[in-house]
Amino acid sequence: MKTSQAGFAFLFVIAGSASALAAQPSSARAISESKYATAHSLGDGYNFDPRDGWQSVNITNLDYKYKRHSETDLDGRGVGNAIVKVVGDVVKGLKGLGKPVPVTITWYTGHDLLNPSCWANGNWAPTDASFAAALTLEGWTSRPECFEFVELCNTSKKCVFVRVVDTCAGCAAGSKHVDLTRAAFGKLAKYEEGVLTVQMRKATEPETWFENLWGPKVKKTK
Repeated sequence: MKTSQAGFAFLFVIAGSASALAAQPSSARAISESKYATAHSLGDGYNFDPRDGWQSVNITNLDYKYKRHSETDLDGRGVGNAIVKVVGDVVKGLKGLGKPVPVTITWYTGHDLLNPSCWANGNWAPTDASFAAALTLEGWTSRPECFEFVELCNTSKKCVFVRVVDTCAGCAAGSKHVDLTRAAFGKLAKYEEGVLTVQMRKATEPETWFENLWGPKVKKTK
């Protein structure tokens, strides 16, 4: 059976339209994911008021863990010119809750990313591009639990949300230490800073889920 040139053109248009429609959800999802992986601001009028639980603390130096080296940002931009959005415009569902506490942050990479302790089966591990954290293994009695989200802020203008997926055996017992994936740390500070203190509070879960950022979703047990 023969098909006319007009018929071929018609089929080409239909196929092209179908491809464009199929790409739309993927494109929208990619844009949504990029928003979750971008630092946000608490707003121009926000102050870290001690009456709200915010505390001023000095930067610490944790040479006992491991030395940090100056490295470039994952996306080549660095924190100095990273895109910062007001939190209300960015992350649906994610919201900081409760009284914040000062915590020490560092970043980890390489083999330390493997076999996160919050999963028993070992089927998933974060990458440098994930927004995940490992918390002090021993002595931090009030630490957020596995799979919970937290908000971390280095001043009110640089905040990120991360999910707890691991414990940090190299963090000093009793310390409030949050070891971050490279992407998350890089949105709060330059990598060469290595160790600094920020504010942390618990957060709600996002409405849209991205496994590459946070790992598999886990059913909550009552």
